[in-house]
Amino acid sequence: MSKRALDLIVSVVLLVMLWPALVVISVLVRLDSPGPALFRQERVGLGGTVFRIRKFRTLRAHAAGPLISPTGDTRVTRVGAVLRRTKLDELPQLLDVVEGRMSLVGPRPEVPQYVEMWPPDLREVILSVRPGITDPASVAFRDESELLAGAEDPEGLYLDVILPEKARMYAEYVRTRSFVKDVRVLLDTLGAVLGRHEGAAKPPTH
Repeated sequence: MSKRALDLIVSVVLLVMLWPALVVISVLVRLDSPGPALFRQERVGLGGTVFRIRKFRTLRAHAAGPLISPTGDTRVTRVGAVLRRTKLDELPQLLDVVEGRMSLVGPRPEVPQYVEMWPPDLREVILSVRPGITDPASVAFRDESELLAGAEDPEGLYLDVILPEKARMYAEYVRTRSFVKDVRVLLDTLGAVLGRHEGAAKPPTH
């Protein structure tokens, strides 16, 4: 089975199974704070194509501030905090997978300004595949919000340390990807969400 076929089958099945939960979450997001249920933002995908990713909105609508949002960010809504902790805010990206803009497993899509900060050689590798809902870096940095919250300069930590390390891990995934590895990443992601995966993320020291 091809990767694209697997993406389609799994995404459609999950959307059919989860549509009542998606409706409930959408209602809760809108009741919790004024604004749309979905958050749309430009991200860079396959071949450098820019698309608008779907996520459940977790910040107050039209709240100004940096692109990153650590734990404790006052812009995060009450429902948004739960969605972030459980990763349920990512579920609408199943629609992006069905549309062919994303894959279940692949490098997480970044905003254009952050993509420009990737080393050119890594950028070419990373953008050679569809971005994904999850990947090894997502599992490793599942506690990223807590890491940022504990930093004196959260944005500096992200740009100087976390972003370069993620780019390295994205490229490594692309160079070594396989069906078996994708299944392992999906299982690791499920384990991380359920709190059963060992080894919380720590800022790289190199």
